[in-house]
Amino acid sequence: MDEPFSALDYQTRLEIGNDVYKIIKEEGKTAIIVTHDIAEAISMANRVIVLSKRPAHIKKEYNIELNTHGNPMENRQDEKFMYYYNMIWKDLDKNV
Repeated sequence: MDEPFSALDYQTRLEIGNDVYKIIKEEGKTAIIVTHDIAEAISMANRVIVLSKRPAHIKKEYNIELNTHGNPMENRQDEKFMYYYNMIWKDLDKNV
């Protein structure tokens, strides 16, 4: 899915994200979601891959291990959430 929630307002984006997450988990499916929203990536994924500029290559890969294992809204409250957010943010810094 390429930026599947980008055209939605923030509240709807969170609600639909929860719904999509639930469907993927219940169906036992794997999904690849392309997003520029770090919080969305961390809250929905088991793994986040940060790509470089073009030509793209894998800059860094994170295995997301949250304690909550809930829906994306609950995952955003996990104590490890900000750790992953800050680490990914640093990898996206153009000056680093």
